[in-house]
Amino acid sequence: MATDLRVPALGESVSEATVATWFKKPGDRVAVDEMLCELETDKVTVEVPSPVAGKLAEIVAPEGTVVAPNALLAQIADIGDAGPEEMLPKAETGTKPQEGQKKMSGKSVDVMVPTLGESVTEATVATWFKKVGDTVAQDEMLCELETDKVSVEVPSPAAGVLAEILAPEGATVEASARLAVITEGAAGAASAPAAAPAAPAPAAPAAAAGKDVEDAPSAKKAMAEAGVSRDAVTGTGRDGRVMKEDVARAGSAPAAPVTAAPAPAPAQAPRSPSSAEDAAREERVKMTRLRATIARRLKDAQNTAAMLTTFNEVDMTNVMALRASYKDLFEKKHGVKLGFMGFFVKAVVHALKKYPVVNASVDGNDIVYHGYFDIGVAVGSPRGLVVPIIRNADQLSLAEIERQIADFGKRAQEGKLGMEELTGGTYTISNGGTFGSMMSTPIINPPQSAILGMHATKERAVVENGQVVVRPMMYLAQSYDHRIIDGREAVLSLVAIKEAIEDPARLLLDL
Repeated sequence: MATDLRVPALGESVSEATVATWFKKPGDRVAVDEMLCELETDKVTVEVPSPVAGKLAEIVAPEGTVVAPNALLAQIADIGDAGPEEMLPKAETGTKPQEGQKKMSGKSVDVMVPTLGESVTEATVATWFKKVGDTVAQDEMLCELETDKVSVEVPSPAAGVLAEILAPEGATVEASARLAVITEGAAGAASAPAAAPAAPAPAAPAAAAGKDVEDAPSAKKAMAEAGVSRDAVTGTGRDGRVMKEDVARAGSAPAAPVTAAPAPAPAQAPRSPSSAEDAAREERVKMTRLRATIARRLKDAQNTAAMLTTFNEVDMTNVMALRASYKDLFEKKHGVKLGFMGFFVKAVVHALKKYPVVNASVDGNDIVYHGYFDIGVAVGSPRGLVVPIIRNADQLSLAEIERQIADFGKRAQEGKLGMEELTGGTYTISNGGTFGSMMSTPIINPPQSAILGMHATKERAVVENGQVVVRPMMYLAQSYDHRIIDGREAVLSLVAIKEAIEDPARLLLDL
């Protein structure tokens, strides 16, 4: 009886894959869950394990074949009389373990990169909380990954001993890649620290030297198209195999300087060298992926959008009086403090309903009008400001908005905001006033077309009915994309926000 080996699920929006490497050939014996081949998609590399123990009878899809999900890859013939020793990999069948050794050598469990979220294909290993040889409990945090958008904690899938770290700090890993190996059971604690660090070191060179490594088909094609030499590319795949991403990195890497010809001027002027005295007092730290992504997106927004900023001031007297009168009753009834951000979210939704183009976005030559109001609210985190999204803010009460903002702020400090909570949004509110900012020109968050900047509230002298009075005033700044938002809509929408805050009854009466 033969068992079919089929293409597993490849993920959302992935409709095909390329068979990159077969690790077995027809006639080879295979064990359950032993890796048989590797598939390569546009986003990730997928390893295909054997569903049963037996013998690889036939390979239906050879290397280089493009296959769809659930397509037949190979057939595995059952071997009823095959003993357990025959099913093990050759490296493990040399000696038969003794009874005492069986208890010490626990089952190995892989620590994998968790789901990173939509459109996120890789992460950087930021911190390992454990080292090789440490005992770990199930669900205990092992390491922290950093993506372009959020930080992801990786818990231990089993209790045991951390036997091997495959991705050290600073390594870039793809979705579903192996991070480490855990030996289940506390009995392996004594032997794991001594054996684990030494074993992996010679393994990789031996494997590379023992066989001719076949690069990924897509990588070969990419090298041919880019005119990149194989020697110029460092492979990060299994046994040093070159992947498509390796070719892209090699193609984008700066060429070695040539003394005979002047080098082109860099995009950013190099930093002048520090004196010996100053260098001893400096500390060089690699920029985080999150900060680099924020910088890149903001620069892209500046280069793409026709960005302008309009300013206004708002008298906070009435909304502050309203808050002072009802904050205790509000907290008692709803279990959350009454802040000012909830009023501004309501005021923004009110303005966006009157001027829908401010809530729209640009898609090529099209303007996309959104029939919903997903408002991003900037909150502080240890790694800087993040912008979680309040979905369908127009359908939420003031208490529900305040409750979401409080929850976002708490989880931002803990680094537990999910990718889905940071994705999307039609408009953003940034509150630099919490840090003391008096005025700023915020940069829009593409594909959004506008952003509101709130600032600190200060008492100022203003003229009312010919009299100079002191009022708590806040400056507002709204940056917008002039490609689709005219100055008229930008100014009037900001005025609508100002009027709603100065007279909160407008929000109740929808005026």
